Amino acid sequence: MSEDQLNLTSGSPWRNIWQLSWPMVLIMLFNFVVMFVDVYVAGLISPAVQAAVGFVSQIYFLVIILANAISIGTVAIVSRAIGADDFPEALSVAKQSLVFGASVAAALTIVVALFCRDIVEFAGFPVETQEIAGDFLRIFGFALGPNYLLLISNAVFRASGEPMKPLLTMFLVALINVGAVWYLVFQAELGYRGIAIANAIALCAGSVITFVLFFRSRWRPLCRRPYLFTLTAVRRIFLISWPSAALQIAWNAGTIVLYNMLGRLGGESITALAALTSGLRIEAMLFMPVFALNMAASVLMGQNLGAGNPERAQELGWKTATAGAVCVSIPAIGIFIAADQVASLLARDLSVLQETVRYLRYNMAVAPIMALSVILGGGLQGAGDTRGTMWVIIRAMWLVRLPLAAALTFWAGFGAEGVWIAMVTSMIVQTILMVRRFRSGAWKQVRHMADRRR
Repeated sequence: MSEDQLNLTSGSPWRNIWQLSWPMVLIMLFNFVVMFVDVYVAGLISPAVQAAVGFVSQIYFLVIILANAISIGTVAIVSRAIGADDFPEALSVAKQSLVFGASVAAALTIVVALFCRDIVEFAGFPVETQEIAGDFLRIFGFALGPNYLLLISNAVFRASGEPMKPLLTMFLVALINVGAVWYLVFQAELGYRGIAIANAIALCAGSVITFVLFFRSRWRPLCRRPYLFTLTAVRRIFLISWPSAALQIAWNAGTIVLYNMLGRLGGESITALAALTSGLRIEAMLFMPVFALNMAASVLMGQNLGAGNPERAQELGWKTATAGAVCVSIPAIGIFIAADQVASLLARDLSVLQETVRYLRYNMAVAPIMALSVILGGGLQGAGDTRGTMWVIIRAMWLVRLPLAAALTFWAGFGAEGVWIAMVTSMIVQTILMVRRFRSGAWKQVRHMADRRR
């Protein structure tokens, strides 16, 4: 075990959770700072730019879904290998994941560059935001490769119990991004394009930093040839990654459908889109500890399953989820009460401010149970039960959220509020299904996807 690697398969469960989660909370903070600055600066330019930033973010998340899926598969397999004290296996999987991710990113970059305008039109952007969104998407497309490598590299470090390395990387990425946004938008006078260019620069810098960290650690062989992937290794990664990709496609496609619904509200569409963009960013701030604990649960359960201790893995899953629900409760109450003041951090226009307040009050009411679902889902993915998690999310989104949102928004005449009500209702259903899946213990039997065939 290296000096900066945590021992996550023995000792106090609460100590393990703390050791792994606090660096990830800071990583989430740095990610939030980047998103907050992007939306804040966009709001200073115009509500149309702010709405476009939020909408394009959903499109871009859809494009990097495979990177996130590969990262989840990498964490599940590498964490088990580390838990079983099999570093050569962890090294092999990590290298194959990086090469596979780079190949996928190269293909997607070409698609985005050629069809960015068509993608924007098909997604249903309001006419006044289509040119802005197209420019954003084209610039983001050229940063796909660095973004893929950054996400997968950080997943490797997390899975091996080395959270300080991605913490350093994301701190520098956030620092570069914030400085570049302010310089390019206001000093170089590039306008809204400066936001996208700053993001691309920061992601490129981040991918370089991660490879420097690989080169200076036990992961140095990752920087050596050959850089070819084998079908056997890709198959192992694919088996555990494809449900995560399907889950994220279903989730992000559903979110785009919600944006599309809001974009069809006529004169209220820009207000509703900007409110959703602002509300999601504020919600992301609240959920930083939750997503950190989601990633922690994934690694903790993966390593303990690899060490042959499923009961300890289950204990860690429940305790991590409980910690997240408790952590989110108090700030959620505060945001519910002071929604006007919180919303004013991002929403400048009065109508956007009022709609953002309404969004926040609906979603803060169910924040603790949302935390349970998110963290238990992370634990299930770390255990390799990506199919179970996939079906829970798909049912909640496509069988509850979207039909209910359409019914309330257009048929019942609730407007944007109908979407907010549908979001809350579907999250309650999702949490119930996720808790049932975790309690069933079926994930303890999911070994064929993550364990090496001998």
